[in-house]
Amino acid sequence: MAVAMGGWSAGQAIWSWHQISTGTLMPGPSLADVGYFTLPVFAFAALLVLATDGSRSEPGDAEALPRGRSPWVLALDGLIVVGALFNITWSTALGPVVHAGAPTPLAFAVTIGYPVTDLILVVMVILLLGTYRGSRPRRPQLVLIGLGLIGISTSDSIFAYLVSSGAPAMPPILDTGSMAGPVLIALAALAPVPGPARETRRYGWATEWPYLLAPYLTVLVGGLIVLGGMIAGNQPEPIVVYVGMLVVALVVIRQALVLRDNGVLLRQVVDAQERLTHLAYHDPLTGLANRIQFHDRLASAVVESRRCGRAVTVIIVDLDDFKMVNDSMGHGTGDAILRAVAERLRACAGRAATVARLDGDGFAVLAAADLDQARELGQAILTTLTQPFTEPGRPVTVGASVGVVLSSASEPELTADALIRRADAAMHSAKRRSKGGMVVYEPGIAAALGDPDLPMLLATALRGGGGFDVHYQPVVRMDGATAPVAVEALARWTHPTLGAVPPDVFVAAAERAGLIAELDNLVLDRACHEAVTQDEPLDMHVNVCASRLCEPELEEAVRAALDRSGLPGTRLVLEITETSRVPDLDAAARTIVSLRQLGIRFAMDDFGTGYNTLAQLHLLPVDIVKLCQAHTAVDGEERIEALCRSVVSICQALGLTVIAEGVESAAQAEVLARLGCQLGQGYLYGRPAPVGHADDEVDHPTDAAAVRANELSTA
Repeated sequence: MAVAMGGWSAGQAIWSWHQISTGTLMPGPSLADVGYFTLPVFAFAALLVLATDGSRSEPGDAEALPRGRSPWVLALDGLIVVGALFNITWSTALGPVVHAGAPTPLAFAVTIGYPVTDLILVVMVILLLGTYRGSRPRRPQLVLIGLGLIGISTSDSIFAYLVSSGAPAMPPILDTGSMAGPVLIALAALAPVPGPARETRRYGWATEWPYLLAPYLTVLVGGLIVLGGMIAGNQPEPIVVYVGMLVVALVVIRQALVLRDNGVLLRQVVDAQERLTHLAYHDPLTGLANRIQFHDRLASAVVESRRCGRAVTVIIVDLDDFKMVNDSMGHGTGDAILRAVAERLRACAGRAATVARLDGDGFAVLAAADLDQARELGQAILTTLTQPFTEPGRPVTVGASVGVVLSSASEPELTADALIRRADAAMHSAKRRSKGGMVVYEPGIAAALGDPDLPMLLATALRGGGGFDVHYQPVVRMDGATAPVAVEALARWTHPTLGAVPPDVFVAAAERAGLIAELDNLVLDRACHEAVTQDEPLDMHVNVCASRLCEPELEEAVRAALDRSGLPGTRLVLEITETSRVPDLDAAARTIVSLRQLGIRFAMDDFGTGYNTLAQLHLLPVDIVKLCQAHTAVDGEERIEALCRSVVSICQALGLTVIAEGVESAAQAEVLARLGCQLGQGYLYGRPAPVGHADDEVDHPTDAAAVRANELSTA
């Protein structure tokens, strides 16, 4: 652009010097014309550079094109602008110049060269500013240079028109473009260039209107000029009429293309809305309904059931230990199995039912069924899911726990949320009883499964401490002595309206609601305080959730409980429960080592079930192993005896004390003692009871099984 302005300035200097020195216009062609024509040649190149600068972005970036406009529409816009500006130029400068002629062909070429090059520059500026959108780094320079070139070209065209019409001089006001144009171009050189960061694109009417109106404004201006000439008595020339008709035809074609493009765009919008709606109400992995759609359909079904008196069945299906599949076989295999589970659930439920995926490995079924049909459907789901999955290329077996609930005419105000909570409670009850089972939530067994609002009630009770008691079950030596050497603290909860809530129910609710730490800490505090009030210095066993071993809060809570109560750490045994996994075994081991420095010992509760396995026994520095009832039921069972003997031998080799849980008969105690178990705990020695009453709660062996059916200790 510097070369262009340098040449133009040189031409202007030669022209001005001749006019000042002679008092007459410089005849052409002359050296001044060479300088003047330098401007359009190099300005054209400069505009191309500015138009492309900064637009080299990511492949396929359509920032340079106006949104929603096809290349054909852009080409038509260019032709419309060219045609309209040609008519303007012909009517104002080019036509008179052509008609006036020149003495020589060279002079004629130079004479018409000015309006023609002016037309080319103006067309290019309008096309660049009107059809190329975007926040390029040099767009301010492009605007300033474009306006400057338009100003210079306008003044040139006016001058050519006046010369061809025989005007003696050019009024100074009409030469404003020649003065303002260079100033604008100079400002373009001074305009700051933004950094390479891409600006945020904001589309709206304020940014769209130049691109939409540019073709029509040129047509409007051209039409007004022709109309003004006709009013003045000048009939338009044939070339102006023909070009005008061509421009009108191009405008019509353009509008037709825009209508077609708008139709395509509308179809795309409708398709996109349908896809978004589908994504909003369906699970992207399995194609099943998601939680939102399931809840909506369940709410509608509940309303319909109130009107028609027909029961609504909700079945919650949760895959057992599915995380192990993802961890051991990869998420690709896990996703394939989830899709296969979805297909099997569809096949079991039928077309009339709604099958949904609620979360990672949780599914739900909504069906219109009575109790027998609901049981049959739940059992069919369990049966089909026990069949091995072969989609990943090798057989994989995945179990599931199922909870079933039916709406009842006796509860007309039952909501969709309440049904889901009840089905979820039934499923978790099935999972805790024995994975791979089914539990039906019925009003008659509501107390066994827990109220659907149990987490909220439990949180309220934990904050106030109301309704919670701690019972203690003795641990005795199996050498024939009956005096306890330790007791295990077990939580009991009696709600004002629900009554006595089974431990397995409220413990499971605490784990699901994230309240297990509060429950553990409540039991720990009370157990430590009550331990120091007793005359006999018995060891105190307190359960802690395995997942808390990785949290600094556990160590802080234990130290605080010991400080508040004054109980020596040597009398405290923390039992690691089996219902949750240890997320980080190394961190858990560090916590155990730290607390053992206070004299605290650790026991692995219910060894052989849940997550308490040989791997944890190897990695966690525990002191005691409590064998679960499945390993201590040795009455006449040779295989169980052999298994128990092996586990006890491993523990003895590791220097660990073994406590046999679930001891219910003298014969069983004798066998366990012979196999090497040093300590025992069970209904043979006493049921859980409040402090001070443990000695009165010794059960006869014949009553122990019946008692155990109703008394479940915390896990």
